[in-house]
Amino acid sequence: MEVEEGISMERQDHLQYIEINPEKRFGKPCIKGTRITVTDILEMMAEGMSQNEILENHPNLGAEHIKAALLYAASTVKGAA
Repeated sequence: MEVEEGISMERQDHLQYIEINPEKRFGKPCIKGTRITVTDILEMMAEGMSQNEILENHPNLGAEHIKAALLYAASTVKGAA
């Protein structure tokens, strides 16, 4: 995975980019200000899209949003283990 250099994010900082709204995407965690879910980003990456490809296809996202989605997913899985 390519992560843009210079983006340093503490474990809890990612939460500023994530919102859970029961009226948006059935309450799934989304990138704030979008309808793009954390799962959407994970699925794009699992399908082989690079960070740059995701950013090109979704100009409303920044590298910090992708990193926030990954950190959110990691913390969710870690908490479930």
